[in-house]
Amino acid sequence: MNTKANRTAIDQNEFAWLENVMPVGYGNLRVVPTYGSTLATLASVTEYMTSGNIGNTNYLFFFETDGRCQAMNLSTNALTTVAASGTFSASGVQTAQWKNERILIIDPTNGYYNWDGTNLVKMGSVNGVTISSGGTSFAGTITVTIGAPNQTGGVQATATATQTGGIITSVTITEAGSGYTSAPTISITGSGGGSGFSGTVSILALTGQAIATFSGRVWIAKDRTVYYSAVNSYSDFGTVSAGNITITDGTLHGNITQLLSANNFLYVFGTDSINVFSDVRVSSTTGSTLFTNTNVSASIGSDLPEGIFAYFRSVLFMNRYGVYALVGATTTKISDALDNIFPNIDFSYPVTACQALVYNILVAAWSVTYNDAGTLRKLQLVFFDRKWFITDMGSMTHIASSPVSGLVNAYGVIGGSEIHRLYSNSTSSINSLIRTALWALNDPIRDKQALKFGVEATMPDTAAGVLNVTVDSENRSSSAITLTNTVNWVNNNGQTILWSNNVGSSIGWASVGYQLYKYDAQQYGKYLGLSVTSSTPNFVVNGFQMEHELRARF
Repeated sequence: MNTKANRTAIDQNEFAWLENVMPVGYGNLRVVPTYGSTLATLASVTEYMTSGNIGNTNYLFFFETDGRCQAMNLSTNALTTVAASGTFSASGVQTAQWKNERILIIDPTNGYYNWDGTNLVKMGSVNGVTISSGGTSFAGTITVTIGAPNQTGGVQATATATQTGGIITSVTITEAGSGYTSAPTISITGSGGGSGFSGTVSILALTGQAIATFSGRVWIAKDRTVYYSAVNSYSDFGTVSAGNITITDGTLHGNITQLLSANNFLYVFGTDSINVFSDVRVSSTTGSTLFTNTNVSASIGSDLPEGIFAYFRSVLFMNRYGVYALVGATTTKISDALDNIFPNIDFSYPVTACQALVYNILVAAWSVTYNDAGTLRKLQLVFFDRKWFITDMGSMTHIASSPVSGLVNAYGVIGGSEIHRLYSNSTSSINSLIRTALWALNDPIRDKQALKFGVEATMPDTAAGVLNVTVDSENRSSSAITLTNTVNWVNNNGQTILWSNNVGSSIGWASVGYQLYKYDAQQYGKYLGLSVTSSTPNFVVNGFQMEHELRARF
């Protein structure tokens, strides 16, 4: 598909529009399957949709506008309430996965959480201990006891203490814990005696707008600062190998918009810049975390966080003026063919993206809201093998993907609350549109009179195919002509005689497989082409034919 050039100027093998039709190869335009039946219905309207795995069970997570979160088990389609309404903010929530143990959730206002499949725990962790009095006469084995967390499923913090001359001089956190919503108590005893210690425990409660797991750590972006946890911990942001970095470079004009872990890099997106963190290691002398921070794009980024994802060895991302591929340190625009579509996308609505298998080909898809001559509709811009096409899966507000049984399945939310699997139903009707190039027919100077046109198609066994065709020129289109592969029995008065089966039911006959539809054409112009619409599912268009005569020059 090529919308950048005029229909008269695109290559004869290109198309001005392909909707719900996948250009698999030459002579192989395949109508895509539509979405499947409703898998589950959410309690509220989806604001953010993502996938995750806990204990080898794949889930879809739905954060809803009333602040609740629900998870759908992709093996059973059963819904589980992760959080009640009012728990999370109405927008801006992001997630990441820690091993296959838990889902990590960052909320721009309400903080940092994790869900292990059973318990949702707010990640208040112990950040340190301030000693008020070191006490006296501590001896023997020193035991530190920090109070239990406030929330069910939280992890109790632990620490060790050092005494000098019987006085506690330092307390070192060994497990930051989680689930603390208020500062816990702390007490210290010695096996050989000691008393009089007092101190206060501080807890860390992070907020942020983006989260990722990378190199054995959790990375959380808040404004222009990225906080990272201690090595091999999702809760410890206070000990020596934890820390933060604030990006002060002028290439980041605003705040960080997204973090993405892929291809041995942590990508840090701004609206018009991209940095990468790499080579993460721990200093052998200080124990602190070291890494390299490199700017790879000083002029192109994205403020559409849900339109950024990994695809093969690339990172693909959409911004408000195109789709780009980041390979290594090189950013390349891949959406030139869609240049006439982007001005009509309404970016006040969510942009979401995912991978999907369509006819066993892994494609990348972005769901957008498109202003089609004054009518807003949801479309998916689909990319593979340097080719684009469009799908219309109804009022799809969000899309996401998850591996299931070794296959990448795509899912979407229709109307904000109905969950469906995309590109999975090859028997239900789906509206398709093929708009060819306007062909010069080897002589752009001469007028042409179209005499006949032909459409080659392979029809399925399960449906009678109906194609509606207009013959187009650079100035006009003919009336629609209906073509069908049904077989009718008519009498000498032209009346259709119905066929009946052995139980008296009227039936229709259709010829299946390859069909060559031919019809008289009434059109003239310097350029000629066809527009084909249909609601028939699961058929293949193999080619187009045009018989014409040359007329006057200029």
